[in-house]
Parts: sequence; structure tokens; C-alpha cells
Amino acid sequence: MNRDHYVTTLYNRPFIPNRADPHISGYSNGIYYFTASVPEYDRIILRRADKIGDLAGAEEKVLWRKHPSGEQSFHIWAPELHYLWGKWYIYYAAGDINDIWAIRPYVLECQGNDPFQDEWRELGKMQAADGDEFSFQDFSLDATVMEYNGEYYYIWAEKTGAGKKISNLYIARLERPDKLSTAQVLLSSPDYSWERIGFWVNEGPAVLKHGHTIYLTYSASSTGEAYCMGMLSIREGEDILDPNNWVKCKCPVLATDREKGIFGPGHNSFVKSEDGTKDICVFHARCYDEITGDPLYDPNRHTMMIDIEWNENGDPVFDLKNKYLK
Repeated sequence: MNRDHYVTTLYNRPFIPNRADPHISGYSNGIYYFTASVPEYDRIILRRADKIGDLAGAEEKVLWRKHPSGEQSFHIWAPELHYLWGKWYIYYAAGDINDIWAIRPYVLECQGNDPFQDEWRELGKMQAADGDEFSFQDFSLDATVMEYNGEYYYIWAEKTGAGKKISNLYIARLERPDKLSTAQVLLSSPDYSWERIGFWVNEGPAVLKHGHTIYLTYSASSTGEAYCMGMLSIREGEDILDPNNWVKCKCPVLATDREKGIFGPGHNSFVKSEDGTKDICVFHARCYDEITGDPLYDPNRHTMMIDIEWNENGDPVFDLKNKYLK
């Protein structure tokens, strides 16, 4: 249902309309890059600007389009732009028009130093580590990359089981941009009731570092009003491939707020403000909850942003009242 009218509040005005799974990359070159899922799920787009606020009105360029058939021909989802080993890469998920739920992770590599202007080359499907017979064998998506102690780690969601299946979060070290060097480690399963509404889901991981702690947010439940954000954390110095070192919050850190007109907030990323003093949470949400049919195909998931505050324990606070202002 494409709703043209809804209750407008101070909090639910989109930063960028009709862009889900938003990812903003900010680097020392002084340029911010924005990419996201488009409602048609058929292409990968990129915007750039010198200031975060200017991304809203920035030119949007199509970097890559889906294949006409076979792999990567349907459900082009959740691209993320990362600078690794001296090159730009885009991680994304895609299905097959002949099997639309055969979602797998793929990688694009930029052939120059300018991700907006230069050509992109397909590296193909993400590869598991040698001897790992489990990773990327089923519905796999929403990959992000984290740097830790000079190494890069790949974090993603993958379904397991039978029937409707369960989406878990996994982590592994990268050997190169398109291949893991270690077998998958299970980080989180949808254990709590708020992670099990509609579907049992943990997906959309995003990394935030502050002080001596690494935070990993993720999204839970089906993609309608129940969609929300959970969080894991680990102290720096711990072995991040040991799941016992991660602590999981028992409650969501960001969820639907009907009074503010925010429904199903989730699939976020993080970016630093221009002066480096603030952390900003970039997420998508709807402005209404009345959806006809599968919410996955409702086009009105909009990019929104809030400034993060920090509590007395040094943990992040995700408050919709802290709406990012240009």
C-alpha cells in the first residue's frame, strides 16, 4: 500500500525518502557516500557530498544494475560501500529470478580511486574459507565489514533450519575482499520474543566503536511495525571470534514509536559528524503501520537519522527525540 498521507510529526520527516537499508560512509578525504536499497530492488545507487546533510539533495548515480536472468537478477538488497586494502568495495545481496529467495552475498570492486566516477567490476559471490562447508549455503545477506586490530572481519545474516527457517548473525575474518579466512562463528540467534514476530530474525549488523567497547546493532523480527534494533557489545582486547565474549541486550534499543510516527525502525549504519564529535545512527523506518500485502514490497521505507547520546555507563542511547538536523 503506497500511502500518500500520514500523520506528520517532528520526528518522522524522511532524510531521504524511499531508500531502505541506508549506509553512509565517511572517510578522511572529506567526502560522504550514501547507498541504500531502492524500492524496485533492481540496481545499486550512490550519492556523494561534502556534508552529511547535503546527501539528501545530492545527485544519485546508478553504479550497477541487476542481471537479466540467473544469479543477481532479483532482490538486489542492502549495498554497503567499504574502503579495504586500498580499494573501494560494495557488498550486497541478490537473488535469482528463477528462485527469488536464493539470496546470496556478492562483491563489486571499484577499478579506480573514485567510487562515484570510476568503473566497477563484479568479483562474484562471496566465498567461504577453505574447508567451511556451511557459510553462504542458504539465504545470506546484509553483510558489513569491521576493522579490528589490523584485520578485517565480515559480519552477515544467514538462515538455517527447516520450514520458515531462522536468520542468525555470523562473523568470520576476511582473507581478501571476496573470501573468508576462517569458518563462520555464530554471534546471535533470535532468542527473545521481540526478535520473533512474524519471522525469527537477526539481520542488518552495523558496527559502532566508542571508548574501549565495540557495539554491534542488528535488526529483528519481520519488516513491518515489529521491526526493531537490538545490540551486542564486546570490550576491546577480547577475542571477537569467541561468541562467549559478546554481551546481548535483553531489550530492543530502538523500536516503533506510534506517538512520534516512526514504525519499524531498523537496518541501520553509523557515521561520524563532520567535526568528528558526534556519532549518527542512520536507519530506515515507515511513517505508518497500515500495509497491504508483504511489507517487504511496500516502497515507503525512508532513510532517517538520529544523533547518539551516551549514558553514565558509556553505552549508546538511541532516542528518536535526537533527530539529526542538517
